[in-house]
Amino acid sequence: MVGQRNHINPGSDSMKKRIAIDMDDVMADTHAKFIKLYLEGEMPRYTLEELKEKSFHELFDEHEYKAISERVYEPGFFRDIPVMEGAKEVISALMEKYDVFVASAAQEFPNSLREKWDWLQEHFPGISWHNYIFLGDKSVLNTDYLIDDLPRNLRTFQGEGLLFDALHNREDTEFKRVKTWQNIADHLL
Repeated sequence: MVGQRNHINPGSDSMKKRIAIDMDDVMADTHAKFIKLYLEGEMPRYTLEELKEKSFHELFDEHEYKAISERVYEPGFFRDIPVMEGAKEVISALMEKYDVFVASAAQEFPNSLREKWDWLQEHFPGISWHNYIFLGDKSVLNTDYLIDDLPRNLRTFQGEGLLFDALHNREDTEFKRVKTWQNIADHLL
C-alpha cells in the first residue's frame, strides 16, 4: 500500500518508516539568502518586511526576477544559506523514529552539488552521507513521506507529501501544508 512501506534500517533490529526532506526552502532558508542578496544590491526598492510578505514573482518585473534568480549559478551561493528555524531540532528528533534522507535537486546548478554536501556536513552532521540523495526527479524516491516546498515534486511522489509553506506556494491547497518545523514535529512525532 502506498505510503505504508516499512524498511529495515541498516544496523538496526527495528523497522522504520522513511522520510525524504528537501533542502532549499525547507531545511535551508533560501528565500532569506535571496533577500540578503537583494538588499545588498544597488538601490533596493523594497523593504525587508515587503520581501517577507510577497514572493519575488509578485514584486519584481521579469528583468529584476531574472537578475536575482540567476545568482544561484554563482560559486558559493548554496554554501552559506541560513538553516531554517527549528530544522535542526526536529530533524534530530525525527532521526530517532524514522530513517531520514535529504533529497535535493543538485544537478541543475553546477556548483550546488559540492556546496550542498558541505552545508549538510556543517549543519546536519548527524545525517550520514549515505542518506544524501542529490537528484533531478523526485518521483523516483521510495520513502513514506516527502517534505518539499514545490507542489510539482509532491504530485509525482508515491508516499505522503507534506508541503512546506513558502511564499511561492501559498495558493496551493492540494497537499497537507506544514508552516513550520514544529508543525512537522506535531504531525510526524
